[in-house]
Order: sequence, then structure tokens, then C-alpha cells
Amino acid sequence: MNQAQDASPLLALERVSHLIGIDGGGTGTRARLCRPDGTALGEGRAGPSGLGQGIEQAWRHIGQAVAAAFDAAGLPQGLPATCAIGLGLAGAHVPQRCESFLEAAPAFAHVVLDTDAYTAVLGAHAGRPGAVVAAGTGSVGEAVRRNGERVSVGGWGFMIGDEGGGAWLGLRAMREAHRACDGRAPAGPLVHKVWQIAGRDRDTLLAWCERAGQHAYAQLAPLIFDTETDDPRSARLLADAVGALESIAQALDPAGELPLAVTGSIGQRLAPRFAATLAARIVSPAGDAADGALQLLRQSLARALA
Repeated sequence: MNQAQDASPLLALERVSHLIGIDGGGTGTRARLCRPDGTALGEGRAGPSGLGQGIEQAWRHIGQAVAAAFDAAGLPQGLPATCAIGLGLAGAHVPQRCESFLEAAPAFAHVVLDTDAYTAVLGAHAGRPGAVVAAGTGSVGEAVRRNGERVSVGGWGFMIGDEGGGAWLGLRAMREAHRACDGRAPAGPLVHKVWQIAGRDRDTLLAWCERAGQHAYAQLAPLIFDTETDDPRSARLLADAVGALESIAQALDPAGELPLAVTGSIGQRLAPRFAATLAARIVSPAGDAADGALQLLRQSLARALA
């Protein structure tokens, strides 16, 4: 499901001089700028724009990423009224949140919004049927089946779901640090790494956790990879993450008929560990979620002008 708004179809066509594709998640935002004919011009980055972290923050970081893309292209900042923007954002599966986000939008000629999972699958398979398991800060699976059916798996958000993602891994690493602090478990290499960042006594750990959110927990995930060879608990956590991502892939395509792309910083590191039957279906993505956001935008403009 996607949502769109525009001033009017005719005005949208006449005014648009630039198309912008946005890939926004819990860790960062990427903006890709191009001409209406598809010529790439520049790319910019900024902080997180996942809607679960706040609508005001999302638009602020989107604006910063767009400005950086114009700078990278050597162009003056484009007026919103001359730009059409397609957004694939984490957290865009909640209708009320999407409505509030669109109400707060600058006066772009055309705006279309969907989840970052959907733009990831559009980009990865160039609009053709396929499946994507994306694991970065969070995790989610999305597929477009051969009959056109769209399927979503996971992506329930931090802290409820997002199994196999960076924040999920980081939260579990912190639980190990808590257990060791209590004397309920030994303090291995992983725990010592967490303590170096968050503190090793109870009060300091509690204060860190009180302040921490999805992004902060995701920053602990690399510690698990760093200590995997020396700490059996780290190895177990990564094996659990692999199992979680495999279960998403299997639920997306039980018959195993679709090509599978695995994206995101965590997903790319764990994909080589997938079972052979899944690994045989993994393909290199044709494009990324920013490409998918531009595809989403072009499809929406075509419908608006039909």
C-alpha cells in the first residue's frame, strides 16, 4: 500500500524538473537526485528518517539529504514545487503515521510514500517478481510474487520484532552484559566490549539503557561479529540471527520459486551463512532501495497523469 499527494496531475507534470528517491531507515537517509529522463545527478546522506523515531526528525533529515544531493550535483537547491519525491521509509506501514507525515510534507509537486521494504524489492529486482530480506538496523522481508501479490513478513519494529537486525542483536548483547553484571553468567569478550561502551557497573548500564534507542543498540551489533571467534555466546547470537532471517525468507516464498536478494549491512554479512537451499536462490540486487523509490515515484506519476 502506498500513499501519494500532488497539487494536480497537470501541474505535477509541468513543474517537475527533478526526481528524488529517498531510502530512509533507523540509522540514516539517502537521497538520489535525477532528471525526469532518469539521468543521475547526485546523492546525499543524512541522519535517520524512520517514521517510528518521529515525523519532524524524518522530514528534517530528508531535507538535509536532499540538500546534500543537490550540492553533490553542483546545483542550487531546487524548490519543492519543482521536485517530485518518492520515499521508502521504515515505519511507513502504519496508516495514521503516514497520514501525519504527508500532512507535514513541504509543497512538492508530487509525493509518494511506501515502506523501505517495498522500495527495496522494487530496486533489487528492477520491478520484476522477487523477494528481499533486508537487515540493517531492523529487519523485514518483502516479496512481489509472480501473480502480482505483495507479501510482507516481519518488520514489526523495535523492540517487538526486527529479529536478526542490528538493534535486535545489540539488545541481546546488552542483556548478556546485564547477566554478567549480576553474576548470572560469565563475562566473556562480548560482555567486556559492551562494558567498554556502556559502563560496567549497574548504575552506569541502567543510565545507558535509559537513554538508548534503536540506533544506539544497533551500534553494539558489530561487537558481536568482532568477538565471534573468541566468544561462544557471540557465535550463538549470530547463528540465531541467521535463523531469524532464513525464517523470513522461507515465509516470503514457501515454494522457493522467487529470486532472493539479501540487503542491509547485517543481511549482507549473514547471507553467506544461509542454508544451501536458500543460498542457491540469492541473486545480486539489480539496484537499491533508492532506485526502488524512484521506480515507485515514476509509477505514481504515471497513474496520476493517466
